Amino acid sequence: MSPARLYRKYIKNNMFTKMLLLIALIAVVTIVTLSYLMYYFLFQSAIRSELDIQQTAVERVERHVNQKYENVQLYVNDLYRNSSLGIDTSYFLMNSFNEYMAKRMNRIAGGGQSTSDSVVAYFKQKLDDDPDIENIMLYSAEKQYVYVYKQGSMTRLYQANATYSYIPDVMAMDTQSVTLPNLWVRKLAGDANLPLFSIRSPINDMATYKNLGQLLILYRTEALDAIMNSGDDSFKGSVMVMSGDGRVMYDSSGKYYGQKYPYADKLITPKETVTLDEESYITTAAHNQAGYLVVGITPKRVISESFHGLQSTIIISALLCIVIAVSIPSLMIVNYSKRTDNIIRFMRKVEKGEFVARMQDTKEDQLGQIAGSFNEMLDELSRYIDKVYKAEINQKNAELSALQARINPHFLYNTLEVIRMRALSQGAQDVGDMIYSLSMLFKNIVQHKSHYTLKDELEACRLYLELFRIRYKDKYIYKMHCDEHIKQVPMIKMSLQPLIENYIVHGLRSDEDDNWLTINASEKNGEISIEIKDNGKGIDPGELEEIKSRLEMAESSGESFGLRSVHERLKLTYGNSYGMDIESEPGKGTTVTINFPAAEGKMNNDV
Repeated sequence: MSPARLYRKYIKNNMFTKMLLLIALIAVVTIVTLSYLMYYFLFQSAIRSELDIQQTAVERVERHVNQKYENVQLYVNDLYRNSSLGIDTSYFLMNSFNEYMAKRMNRIAGGGQSTSDSVVAYFKQKLDDDPDIENIMLYSAEKQYVYVYKQGSMTRLYQANATYSYIPDVMAMDTQSVTLPNLWVRKLAGDANLPLFSIRSPINDMATYKNLGQLLILYRTEALDAIMNSGDDSFKGSVMVMSGDGRVMYDSSGKYYGQKYPYADKLITPKETVTLDEESYITTAAHNQAGYLVVGITPKRVISESFHGLQSTIIISALLCIVIAVSIPSLMIVNYSKRTDNIIRFMRKVEKGEFVARMQDTKEDQLGQIAGSFNEMLDELSRYIDKVYKAEINQKNAELSALQARINPHFLYNTLEVIRMRALSQGAQDVGDMIYSLSMLFKNIVQHKSHYTLKDELEACRLYLELFRIRYKDKYIYKMHCDEHIKQVPMIKMSLQPLIENYIVHGLRSDEDDNWLTINASEKNGEISIEIKDNGKGIDPGELEEIKSRLEMAESSGESFGLRSVHERLKLTYGNSYGMDIESEPGKGTTVTINFPAAEGKMNNDV
């Protein structure tokens, strides 16, 4: 079956299929839309939640670094606020360490200064108080040495003369407060491999504001790792701390520590999402005074992967809802479709004449009401057929009997007259033939056969024509032709003889010798067509129209009774689409055509 035919049969001409497709479309679109909106809002909620967690982590890291920065500033301010400590620090940075220690011992011996006023002891105490400090470095710009405090180790003094060390150049060039420790400084302290960040602050003379040196404190990043893991919610991204020049001082992912961050320029005016290694959500917190930047980074992919489980759940739930939303209406629609098809099939049976069966639909919905109403209509129709149609058939049979009663005496009179005239004129030479034809014709008319065929009717016509051929010898001829395969087709008795008699009585030109009549019976497209054609007198157009109008009259009329009877019996037996047609032209003849179905069962079932 072609796709076009399938479409017409199952979709275009099937209301229930259209309803089912419409319901399925609405269900699918609605559920998919709701599922998408649900997933979208849940995903947006997850993004906002993750950004809140990211913001919290960034703020914790920023507070920690800022606290260390403020601590360093506080240490330096203590040197300025405490005059004794400030003087000791100035002397420490402006003289050699040996001179400082000699003077320090003299002051202690003279009872002029306590150990708490010593800058060495002060920073030793700070180192012990803050476990996050890895090194405290005091650099003397005047004498170019570095005094290093190391956690868990003794303090050491390192000479940093510019002739053999880069330390003076590093200290002079490094102007940022919070930065990544210089490699030379890390090597000096012996911490080249530890993840550290440094906070620097210059130390000036309070009287002259001359720069005496620098305080450089190196902090471990382990505390930042602990802060990252201290939150109640798990942070899926990473946090970086960058110096002002874009170098990474801390990276919770461990990927960029100690390197210059390649996407630093994209963080100058950050948006909610920035394409770094991949598209990511970012949160920043900058400390303008200290010059560092804390950045929280969460790739969109990470958040999406965390929602794969929810996405699968939503998809499975949506598919399940679609199946339920489509299946339940489908079952109902299929049920209604079957019931409707049963009603249609039953109506088609009734159309073919089966009035006995009844629809067995006991439900009280609309289809059940239709079935009940149709059953009641059939009951009423059956009663109508019994009362009206059967009475009408009886009336038609009575009319037919009356027609036969009118034909038989008239025919008998004419036949006897022919025999008498023939006997007088020719000495009764062919009387035997005429009597034989007459007897056979009477036998054909009065006999009762259960199966009357086209062959029988044509034989009756032949006998009738033969009688009148003898009477009008040499006045007319007749020809009959019938396809062999349709001779056994059932046919109404005496449906052709009245038409032939009409020609003999009204159409034959008795003063002419070239009269002829032809009867042709053929079959085409399941229909039998019998054409009776003559070259008789013909019928005037006005009279022809009057005859045709009388053929359609419901009431009996004395005029054209034989023709109207044949026409009406054909319609009653085979249906209104069948009957008789008359065409005539004055002086040229008349053609009468009747048609009826070739199907044998049609005659008994179709009213």
